[in-house]
Amino acid sequence: MKYSARMDEVKPSATLAITSKAKALRASGEDVIILAAGEPDFDTPEEVKKAAIEAVNSGDTKYTPAGGRLSLKEAIKRKFKDDNSLDYDVSEIVVSSGAKHSLYNIFQVICNDGDEVIIIHPYWVSYPEMVRLAGGVPKFVKTSAEKGFKAGEEDILSAVSGRTKALVINSPSNPCGAIYSREDLRKIAKICIEKDILIISDEIYEKIIFDGQEHASIASISPEVKAKTIVVNGVSKSFSMTGWRIGYMAGDKEMIKKVNTLQSHSTSNPCSISQAAAEYAISKGLTEEMERNCSKFQERRDVLMKGLLSIDKAKPFKPEGAFYFFCDISGYGLDSMTFAERLLDEAKVAVIPGAPFGDDRFIRISFATDVDTIKKGITRIKEWAGSL
Repeated sequence: MKYSARMDEVKPSATLAITSKAKALRASGEDVIILAAGEPDFDTPEEVKKAAIEAVNSGDTKYTPAGGRLSLKEAIKRKFKDDNSLDYDVSEIVVSSGAKHSLYNIFQVICNDGDEVIIIHPYWVSYPEMVRLAGGVPKFVKTSAEKGFKAGEEDILSAVSGRTKALVINSPSNPCGAIYSREDLRKIAKICIEKDILIISDEIYEKIIFDGQEHASIASISPEVKAKTIVVNGVSKSFSMTGWRIGYMAGDKEMIKKVNTLQSHSTSNPCSISQAAAEYAISKGLTEEMERNCSKFQERRDVLMKGLLSIDKAKPFKPEGAFYFFCDISGYGLDSMTFAERLLDEAKVAVIPGAPFGDDRFIRISFATDVDTIKKGITRIKEWAGSL
């Protein structure tokens, strides 16, 4: 059997692989601490679940339009207006089976063979693989903890070429939790306008922000920037709805039309029941619950930060948002995969190696779990690291 050559260029998701192994060990009876999860540990809000149950009981179990039902798009339209000061028509919105699906669709629509997409380091593991699957070429921009893991104007300009098609920005960021200020975004947007580069803004963590900071969408900088931007978001992180698989995007009407066409011939519509639940969540906002969860995340971040600072040779980068630490472990003389595998096998603590995020000197540690688990994990990591 001959397989598609493009699949030889794509690596399996390291985050899913490590998490699956940890869960399998736990299922076999091992006492495993999982600090690898890319999802909130909070349950989906009860009223959202009730909305889904009502949808089932009312027979809302049929096909919807491929790009999502109108009432959900209208709720998303209001959300963009209220939260991000962005005006979109429903014809400029597509609902997909998760924000990951939205991103995959975008790259499939925009990339021709050899087109370059600028990706800022450290990056979510799936960005470069999605670009490669679409025939594009990921072009990486290096950042550093000393610079807040944020790319400046010169960094981005150095990556621009005659084949540059798009730039991906993720704020707050997975894996490091960096947040771009409005002024940061203004400078990046200026380059993209001057160089005719499409902006793909992944804002899935916009509701998980600490220390009183605010999220800014790059599309809100100006009408000109909005016209060059595709905004991607979803309900997975904000509303603890990872398994419901609802994401959405908004952008230029022609782009959205092409994404809708692609989706109509691939997955068709997102789950009708999940759409009903997402519509309820987005319409209601559930502000109090979101703020309570964010406060808990900040408490956990602070506990984990204190614990990591007590570990010799560990150098954690303090996240401003999302629910991950990107921690420098280069002082131990191990690459990130070896470090993560040995930590899981020998100390029964699961973290994610940094290599798939673009930096083999780091590991990603999730604090999407309770404080007691975090403290227990820190104790194990400290004891294990001390034995190296």
